[in-house]
Amino acid sequence: MSHRALLLGTAAALIAGPAFADMNFNRISSFPVALNAPDAEETSAEIIAASDDGMTLIYTDSPAEALGLIDITDPANPVAAGLIELDGEPTSVAVSGAVAYAGVNTSADYINTSGHLLAIDMASGETLGDCDLGGQPDSVAVSPDGTFVAVAIENERDEDLGDGRTGQMPAGFVDIISITDGRLDCASMIMADVTGLADVDPADPEPEYVSINAEGEIVVTMQENNHIVVLNAAGDVLSHFSAGSVDLYDIDVDEERAFVYNGTQLDRVREPDAVTWIDDTHFAIANEGDMDGGSRGWTIFNQDGTVVYESNTSFERAIIEIGHYPEGRSGNKGVEPESVTFGQFGDTPYVFVGAERASVVGVYDVTDPAAPVLEQLLPSGIGPEGYVTIPARNLLISANEVDGLEDGAARSHVMIFEYQDAPATYPQLTSSGMDELTGWGAISGMVADDETGLIYAVNDSYYAMQPTIFVIDPSVDGPSQIIDAIRVTRGGQPAQLLDMEGITLDGDGGFWIASEGRADRLVPHALYHVGADGEIEDYVTLPAELAAVQRRFGFEGITMIGDTLWMAVQRSWDDDPENTVKLVAYNTDTEEWGAVHYQTTAPDRGWVGLSEIVAHGDYVYLIERDNQIGDRAVTKIVTRVSLDQMVPAPLGGDLPLVEQELVVDLMPYLTATGGYVLDKVEGLAIFEDGTMWISTDNDGVDDHSGETMFFALDQM
Repeated sequence: MSHRALLLGTAAALIAGPAFADMNFNRISSFPVALNAPDAEETSAEIIAASDDGMTLIYTDSPAEALGLIDITDPANPVAAGLIELDGEPTSVAVSGAVAYAGVNTSADYINTSGHLLAIDMASGETLGDCDLGGQPDSVAVSPDGTFVAVAIENERDEDLGDGRTGQMPAGFVDIISITDGRLDCASMIMADVTGLADVDPADPEPEYVSINAEGEIVVTMQENNHIVVLNAAGDVLSHFSAGSVDLYDIDVDEERAFVYNGTQLDRVREPDAVTWIDDTHFAIANEGDMDGGSRGWTIFNQDGTVVYESNTSFERAIIEIGHYPEGRSGNKGVEPESVTFGQFGDTPYVFVGAERASVVGVYDVTDPAAPVLEQLLPSGIGPEGYVTIPARNLLISANEVDGLEDGAARSHVMIFEYQDAPATYPQLTSSGMDELTGWGAISGMVADDETGLIYAVNDSYYAMQPTIFVIDPSVDGPSQIIDAIRVTRGGQPAQLLDMEGITLDGDGGFWIASEGRADRLVPHALYHVGADGEIEDYVTLPAELAAVQRRFGFEGITMIGDTLWMAVQRSWDDDPENTVKLVAYNTDTEEWGAVHYQTTAPDRGWVGLSEIVAHGDYVYLIERDNQIGDRAVTKIVTRVSLDQMVPAPLGGDLPLVEQELVVDLMPYLTATGGYVLDKVEGLAIFEDGTMWISTDNDGVDDHSGETMFFALDQM
């Protein structure tokens, strides 16, 4: 038996255009930056730039106090090119020709600030210049003609003092340094004074980010002061103005493990982080927020201070529809747009907006700066920080700073996207066609309905206050479409504290749902009989024989064969041999329990367990996976057991061991969209014709990139 991945998905179709637009950005590779520092306990790719020939990337790695290099001669197969060690923390890097200009923070503390700017030959690693900056640098930019560099000297505040407010000296400024033949002319340095301009704290401007246009004009954001300044190359102030504020309506403002869009935030100051010129007159800002604000969106200004475009909540709402909304950040700044980058590909000017907490890159056509069009949303690694475009090679690069090694999450990655004449491959699941804004995530168990051609999927305990059955139409062109959200209720109220890990049809229009419990929190492992409207009609808890040996990791899937429900237990319980788990049976007619044993693959590291069970034809199919991610992942497979072995033995005695066979190794499919292998392959639905649908659990975007894979394997 062979299998073919259909990998259905297009982002542009459901956001801005026809189903299969001619050109799309698709991820073609992911580079774990730990390859440049194999022994490092923490790595981080933050700000990134590229050589003028587009063949080498250079990024800042703050924990390593180094600059990392990546050879992208073949962008689909990036190669580690080593580290350039520094004497402090690199804060930013920019490139002109083959010379990198890196700001290095050497400050002893928040008062005794210091730093320098290095000019480094990217090919040899040789230092071509070293200028004392007079303070702690943040952003670095090189003029398009390569004649000077600008550095935002932030002299950032100590957030543990004075309630984290500004007003902590020394004040910041902007350094402007001439370049001759790639070498820094330190004697030419101008220290542009930007104090006395902002309304919030004019004495402590804290310049955050700089960008330079073709006319040599420097735009500077002062995030904490919610202010923007435009300078010329001589350091003169050409204009300055407040970044202003936005009124936000119908947003999620509470972290209650549910999607509730009834919040309002009035006069929300933008407090921009990154800024980029679009042309010589307009620039875009990412309104991340800091002390007092964050408008969850991005804005285009004319350099005279006129607002040309404001995204308001539209960017965040589009992110909600593709399942990337970080509900756990609702009380703060939502998706937190942090980065904006410009690049022209062909005849189309684009602004790329990075949402730090949602791990998403928005692709906007800014042909008309007053009316940008959201063309795509691209999946990134965790915490996208910096971007660089290489239009000559049709490449977009993102640097993702979060290293999750300690938490079992993905490590820091650099991701490479190519502008292709091809359908978009992400998202693969969306709620964008629904009449009401519908958030979703943490997809776990699934079941196919042959009569309707639909798939039902449940979310897990991350959304314990809003347990939901999502109704998915996988037949549409482009991403599979969530068309309904059935809330699971008890007495008409949300059935809180469920951990729904499996769902199956009951044959009468309703469902059986398997909920994984937590004995240490007095939450039982249980089966719930749910009506078509989502109301719980009945429930069944474990018999004494299972309750006595249960552990935290319980039912992870459920299926029905005749009158019998079969549940896959994720991991071994107290009475199971090593690397063995139970398949538990419950007869809904006789109320008898039984079980068989299933032997899992011995783990390479961590553990291997079961995530799903589905009856189809003469077999039950199971997902077996390890708990590893990225290059540490080994076991992500679908297996099957013949029905003649599924004869439950009485509990309390020896259980028969079933024999399984491998159906498909999912590892190649999990990297088919250029990303790293995701940990939680948890959903499996099989239609009558044998087509399997696979889904991954994005953990509610908590220590996760937020990416959900939802694709078909067509049995041949």
